[in-house]
Amino acid sequence: MPVLYLSHGAPPLADDTTWTRELAGWSAGLPRPTSVLMVSAHWEEAPLALSATTKVPLVYDFWGFPQRYYEVTYDAPGAPELAADVTKLLHSPATPVHQDTRRGLDHGAYVPLVEMYPEADIPVLQMSMPTLDPQKLFEIGRKLKPLRDSGTLIVGSGFTTHNLSEFNPRLPSDSPAPSWSTEFDAWAREVMATGDVDALMDFLHKAPAARRAHPRTEHFAPLFVSLGAAFEAGTPDNRSVIEGFWYGLSKRSWQLN
Repeated sequence: MPVLYLSHGAPPLADDTTWTRELAGWSAGLPRPTSVLMVSAHWEEAPLALSATTKVPLVYDFWGFPQRYYEVTYDAPGAPELAADVTKLLHSPATPVHQDTRRGLDHGAYVPLVEMYPEADIPVLQMSMPTLDPQKLFEIGRKLKPLRDSGTLIVGSGFTTHNLSEFNPRLPSDSPAPSWSTEFDAWAREVMATGDVDALMDFLHKAPAARRAHPRTEHFAPLFVSLGAAFEAGTPDNRSVIEGFWYGLSKRSWQLN
């Protein structure tokens, strides 16, 4: 299976016909997964935790939206076998793994999944990020790489630029993006294309407008899990599948093969 890093948007993504079509078209071109492992920007927990594997609930982790966004459902089956495999691959005295039986899928997980796999018939597991350190997340991803051979789709779900203090929903969603967002997006596109993993790891110092594009780094962090899971010696085989901006934020998303 390939590995994905996608920009997941907010609940109103469902109203964006272009973005929903892009996500649906992307998944239609992928091999059908046996299960999906989601690593979302919206779940930071240490020690590393895995979500519920039975009666997987949704976490409506957003505020101030119309009621209809809190009525969305996604009744995907749990993935107890995947949880066991992840635990075997990651658990150690230095990296303990536990299961949070009450934790469901947050909007970083289910919002894109509703568009990509609307039938909700593929088992889904969410994994927390126990740190935001790029190197540590990369190593977690490398340990998860064997899951690809058994058909698991590993998805890092974040946002290529993410600064909500400058997010203005009163403007049209396709308004021109600010320079800090376009500059960071262009840098990320180029560095991913050349496979400079070291530069990506040090993006806060190497990328233009990095601290404005990511005042906090949790939405770029899932990329490092994806990079680790896809890593091979030499230039990573990846392509930018979705690009463009949504209310000024870069929705660029990559497939790593």
